Amino acid sequence: MKKMNLPNKLTIFRIILIVPFILILLGEGSEWGWYKAIFGGIQEYVDYIALAIFIAASLTDLIDGKIARKYNLVTNFGKFMDPLADKLLVSAALVALVDLGRISAWVVIIIISREFIISGFRLVAADNRVVIAASYWGKFKTVFQMVMVCMMIANIPQLQLVTDIVMWIALILTVVSLIDYLIKNKDVMKEQK
Repeated sequence: MKKMNLPNKLTIFRIILIVPFILILLGEGSEWGWYKAIFGGIQEYVDYIALAIFIAASLTDLIDGKIARKYNLVTNFGKFMDPLADKLLVSAALVALVDLGRISAWVVIIIISREFIISGFRLVAADNRVVIAASYWGKFKTVFQMVMVCMMIANIPQLQLVTDIVMWIALILTVVSLIDYLIKNKDVMKEQK
């Protein structure tokens, strides 16, 4: 069995980081004994610790992709797990933020639904040997979603208006990028003869 390469290790590390990120973010105000023992004296910094973990996990996505392409370390495992790790990280963060009352569930449902639709589309396209390139709308959407999540994790009251504006931009870009994706790739859903 071949050893796992560095980009794939970074992808696995990103998935592992979801656990402490969620435990720290959701532990505030909990009755967990271990949580109070570790964070009891620094409760006001817990959101920033969770934010640091989220940013570190997000950065592994940039790093693993660059390394995989630069050193020709692209694998089937990486092609499957890398986008899955991204979706798990962002979805976990969004669901936790709903639990904390920092974002409405309907916003999260739209964002996660878009990811399911695109993933299904990519599966059909791959089955038909069609490669679907990422669009600029999708890249803008990702940037605004990540900024939105970071701002909501940080939970700075003085920036609430800015956070709300970023959320609305992210939501609009989520819908626009989905529509753009479906229109550009509508032939993928046609039955092959």
